[in-house]
Amino acid sequence: MERIYRSYYTKSDPIVRYMVRKLSVRSGMRVLEPCAGDGVFVDALNSMIPRLSIDIYELNPEAIQLLRKKYGSNSTVRITQGDTLTHEELFLLSNAGGVYERIIANPPYGGWLDYQERKHLKALYPELYVKETYALFLYRCVQLLRDNGVLVFIIPDTFLNLHRHTKLRRYLLTRTRIKEVCLFPSSFFPGVNFGYSNLCIITLEKCAVAEDCAKNVIKVVGGLRSVDAFVDLVKGRERDYDTFKFKQRDVLDSIDHALFISEEPKITYLINQSSVRIGDIAKCVTGLYSGDDKKYLRAGSKHAKNAGKYEVVDPSRVCTDYTSREDILGGISAAKHFVPIVKGGAIRYLKPDMWFMDWSVEAVNDYKTNKKARFQNTKYYFKYGIGVPMVTSSHITAALIENKLFDQSIVGIFPEDEKWTYYLLAFFNSPTCNKLIRTINPSANNSANYIKKIPFLALSDRQLEPINRIVREIIKHPRRTGKYAKQHEATLNALIETIYGF
Repeated sequence: MERIYRSYYTKSDPIVRYMVRKLSVRSGMRVLEPCAGDGVFVDALNSMIPRLSIDIYELNPEAIQLLRKKYGSNSTVRITQGDTLTHEELFLLSNAGGVYERIIANPPYGGWLDYQERKHLKALYPELYVKETYALFLYRCVQLLRDNGVLVFIIPDTFLNLHRHTKLRRYLLTRTRIKEVCLFPSSFFPGVNFGYSNLCIITLEKCAVAEDCAKNVIKVVGGLRSVDAFVDLVKGRERDYDTFKFKQRDVLDSIDHALFISEEPKITYLINQSSVRIGDIAKCVTGLYSGDDKKYLRAGSKHAKNAGKYEVVDPSRVCTDYTSREDILGGISAAKHFVPIVKGGAIRYLKPDMWFMDWSVEAVNDYKTNKKARFQNTKYYFKYGIGVPMVTSSHITAALIENKLFDQSIVGIFPEDEKWTYYLLAFFNSPTCNKLIRTINPSANNSANYIKKIPFLALSDRQLEPINRIVREIIKHPRRTGKYAKQHEATLNALIETIYGF
């Protein structure tokens, strides 16, 4: 089994001092550093607190050589070359209820695991998402803590709300008191700048009684503008930064046990307390993948974005009456068998026909049988709805799916009552929706699971009328000019903002 080491050593003295302070370690305690790297935490602990018993685990052979050179003659430091996630001795200790009074670490994250190791880790941690090793380290080390023991980790903040970490969050919320989460940009961490997440330092205390865990209040600290902010936090100058508090019971009871953090309380309240969500009034599904787009996908013109990778469609082979065919899911046997497909791209309200998919009988049969293809959610193919790109850089966008195909880069949203279509189209293009989705999931991923969680506020027919009128006006212009009037969009955004109250 091969693991590519992704050990980002903690070279920042303010961060190290802050983490050691949060650890609240005292002389005589038994401490674990489960992925020691070059020993920066061990150095700090030894220099600040006498008579500690420190166990070090490290997998990287080069790091082990350095650690043995530094601590080989120190009788209070025990060095083990091994994997914390799989070491048999640590499984025995965790099964015994944990033995460590303090655990501190900067576990590896973002590393690639080969398929054999993923399979092995899944067998050991069947409830967890094993591709994120930092989540496994967090879970394993909580198991290794004694009751009332304290853990301090520096990790990506994705475990706070991503759907894949739901079971990890439930475990933490029912087995620990989460004392503090300190949020900060990954750029604070020397040599690291993740595009997909920021970082955080989590401080928690193990607690065997779930009801006692629920009574805890979680403190979240944010708004840190430079790494020097950790100096202020060590000195107790928290008033200079954003501080939020959440009842742990409320987080446990929230959707997927997620910690939704927003500077606007109304947003957090809506997400946690809303009785109706997008997933309750609309189907949210992903679309087709051919399995071989180079073979089956065509660009509408050579000017389409990324068109250089694909052939340009022959206009004489484009089918224009496909919506009238009752057997359309079986493919088209005529020479005109290319149909329009909606793909990703940050275009609002209405997308021109820029891409076409081979929908011949032979091609459709291949989509159905090719293991690489995804012929999924077919009841929504060629229906009228809304398409939201699965990945966006800064602002969520939406455009109509006008009885076309849509691919797997799109979340198709199909209201059960068509009267909501234009309202949702306006909503998904608004800053209000962007605030909600970025609170639910701060990453660039707008997958169906996150879109379903967005609160939905129903309107009366009288309230819908001005929204529908403006949306009709907006989508009328791109058909003629390729552009729409920005003032109409500003009016819509103001209406949505008034409806949602922020």
